[in-house]
Amino acid sequence: MSTTTPAKTSAVSPSPTTLRVQGMDCGGCERKVEAALNRLNHVEHVSASSVTGSVRLTAPPGKTLPHSDIESTITALGYQVIDESVNTTESEKSSSWWQSPKGRLVIVSGVLLALAWGLKFAWPTLGSWPFIAATVVGLVPVIQRAWQALKMGNPFTIEMLMSIAALGALAINAAAEAAVVVFLFAVGEMLEGVAAAQARRSISALSKLTPSTARLMEQGEAREVAAASLVPGQRVQVRPGDRLPCDGQIIAGHSSIDESPVNGESVPRERSEGESVFAGTVNLDGVLEVEVTRSAENNTIARVIKLVEEAQAAKAPVARFIDRFAFYYMPAVVGVALLVAIVPPLVSTMLWSESIYRALALLLIACPCALVISTPAAIAAGLSVGARNGLLMKGGAVLEQLGKLKRVALDKTGTLTAGKPSVTDVESLEAGSRLDKSRCAEIVRLAAALEQGSSHPLAVAISDYYDRQEGASVPTVQGARALAGQGVAGHVEGRELMLVSPRYLQSFTQHTGEIKARIAALEAQGKSLAVLIEIGIEGEDGIESERLLGLIALRDEPREDAREGLQALERLGVQAVMLSGDNARTVAAIGEQLGIEAEGELMPEDKAQRVREWQAQGLGPVGKVGDGINDAPALAAAEVGIAMGSGTDVALETADAALLKNRVGGIAEMIALSRATMRNVKTNVALALGFKALFLVSTVLGITGMWVAVMADTGATVLVTLNALYLLRYRFNEIG
Repeated sequence: MSTTTPAKTSAVSPSPTTLRVQGMDCGGCERKVEAALNRLNHVEHVSASSVTGSVRLTAPPGKTLPHSDIESTITALGYQVIDESVNTTESEKSSSWWQSPKGRLVIVSGVLLALAWGLKFAWPTLGSWPFIAATVVGLVPVIQRAWQALKMGNPFTIEMLMSIAALGALAINAAAEAAVVVFLFAVGEMLEGVAAAQARRSISALSKLTPSTARLMEQGEAREVAAASLVPGQRVQVRPGDRLPCDGQIIAGHSSIDESPVNGESVPRERSEGESVFAGTVNLDGVLEVEVTRSAENNTIARVIKLVEEAQAAKAPVARFIDRFAFYYMPAVVGVALLVAIVPPLVSTMLWSESIYRALALLLIACPCALVISTPAAIAAGLSVGARNGLLMKGGAVLEQLGKLKRVALDKTGTLTAGKPSVTDVESLEAGSRLDKSRCAEIVRLAAALEQGSSHPLAVAISDYYDRQEGASVPTVQGARALAGQGVAGHVEGRELMLVSPRYLQSFTQHTGEIKARIAALEAQGKSLAVLIEIGIEGEDGIESERLLGLIALRDEPREDAREGLQALERLGVQAVMLSGDNARTVAAIGEQLGIEAEGELMPEDKAQRVREWQAQGLGPVGKVGDGINDAPALAAAEVGIAMGSGTDVALETADAALLKNRVGGIAEMIALSRATMRNVKTNVALALGFKALFLVSTVLGITGMWVAVMADTGATVLVTLNALYLLRYRFNEIG
C-alpha cells in the first residue's frame, strides 16, 4: 500500500525531497549515489532511480536535509543536479550522444586507439607507448569517479574494478588490450546513457500533455496567461484543436473531447454544459467556456504524474531482492578474483602474469549493472504503459502483486454498474396493449413532462430516456406538485396525471392480480417502478376515478463492458465476486445477469471481513475494486485495492491502483500487464545472469579475455534495458 507523507513539522518526518540528477544511467550509478548520500548527517533514507533520473531523500523527524552537502556530494561523484524548472526531457532530446561528456570520451578514446594501432604498424619500434597513452587518457575520468566513490565509503564500483583491471593490464605489459578495454568501457557507458535517456523520454511524456498557456476570460474578453496560474473559479476559453489547460466544468458550449491522453479511450466523447472535463484532453470541434475546478498542481495530469513518479520510486520486492543480492555479490566476486590471481601459480605451473590477467578479466565482468537495472527498467516501463492507458499503479510492489491475484471482489454500484439508474422497461397497463409502441412512447412523454425540472435520479433517468428516444421538447406541466413519499402530480395537456411508486396502488381498486404479478416480477429483478395514473375521469355514478396508464421500470444497469471484463478475468484464471451494500434482491439480479457470484446488504466492515476470510482460507492474493467511501476498508484490507477513477477521493487515496477509464475490463488489463512485466523481468534476469555465468566461467578458464569481458558486461546492460523498453510497445489485445 502507498502511504501519505505527513506535513512537515518538528514532530514528524518531513516530506521526501526529489532531485533530478543527470548522468545516472545504471544500477551501479544508483548504488554509488545511495551509498554516498547515506553517509551524510540528517539524511535518513535515500532512493536513487537511474530509470527516472531522480533521487528521493528523507530527513529524520525534526531535521532538515543538508541540501548544499547533498548537491556537492552528487557533483563530486560526477553527476549533475538539474533545476526542476528545466525541462530535462527536452534537453536530453535535443542533445545528441556525441555532445555528451560520455560521447566525447568515446570519440577521443576511439581516435587515440586507432592512432595507436596505426603507429604500431607504421613504427613497430615505438613499442607499447601509444597504447599506454590511449589507456591513460581514457582512464583518467574513470579513476576520478572511482576515487570519489572510495572516499565516500563505496569501494566496490565498476569504475574501481575498471581502474584496477586497466592499470593491472599495463603492469603485466598488456597495454594494447588495456586500451581496447578502456575504449569498450566508454562505449558501453555511452550506450547505457542513450538507453536510459530513451526510457526517461518515454516515461516523461505525460508531463507534456498540459499546455503551458490558457485563454483566461475576463469581462467577456480572453487573454493569454500561464496555465499554472489558474485557480478554481476562473473561466477559460478553449478553442477547437486546443488542449484543455485545467480540470473544469463546461459553462457554455458543446464539443467532442478526445480523452485518450488521460484515460486511453480512443473514441471521442460528446461533452456539453454542466459536464466535467480534464486537463490534457483535446477539444475537437466546438468553442468551450470552462470553469476551473482544480488548480494546476492538483489537476488530473498533475496527479497522474505524481502517482507515476511515486510508483517508480517504490521498488518491487524482486528489485529489493536483487539489490541485496548485488550488495553481497560484488565483494564475493572480488574475493574470487584474488583467489584466481594467487592460487593457480602456487598449485600449478601457471605463470603469475596469466593468473593475474584472468583475475583482472574476472573483475571486469563482476559488475552486476545488467542484473541491477534489469528489474527497475522493466517495472518503470510497465508503470508507464499502464499510465498511458488509464491504469495507474502506485509502485512496483503493486505491479508485481497484481499478476498474482487469484480472486477479485467488486462493488456493484459505480463499479460493475454505471452508478445511476436508467430506464429498462416501459409497459402499458391498459388491456391488450402492454407493449404497444405508440402507447409506451406516450407514457414516457407524459412522465417526462411531470418530471421536468426535477433533480431526482429517477426523474433525470426518465427525462434522459425521452430525450434519446424522441428528442422533441416535452409538454408543459401546470400545477406541478410533489406527493410526499409517493411521487409527483400535475396537469398536462388538459389531463390530471400522477407518477407514483407501486406502494400507492395498495388501496387502488384497479390493482388487479395480473398487474400485481407484473409489478412483482419487475421488482424481483431489482428494478424500481414508476406508475403513471390519470385522474378525473367521471364514471357512470359521477364519482371521480383513476385509470392506470402504464409503468416505467428503472435500474442501475451494468456497465457496457462489465460482462466482457468479467470474462477476461475468468480467462486469466481470476475468480470475480460481487460484494455490495445494496439490497439482496437487486444484487442477486445483477449477479445473475452478469454470471457472477454475488452477496448483498453488506456494511463496509462486512466487505473488509469477507476479504480477510478469503485470505485466511488461502484463496488469495485478493484484489478489491470499488469507488466509494464504503469500499475504503476493504480496499485497505486486500493485497491490492483498485479504485474506479470516478470514485471518491477516499477510495482513490486508499487504493493501490486506479482505473481512469472506469472500465471493468481495466482490471484484467492491469493483471495481464503485470504478468507481461514480470515475464520481462524474468527474461532480463536470465539474460544478465546467463551472460555473467557464461563469461565468468570462460574467463576463469582463460578462453575469453578482458575486452570480451567488458563487451559482455556493457552489452548485457544495454540488452536488458532495450528489452525493458520493448515493453513500452505492449498492446492490450485479447486478454488471456
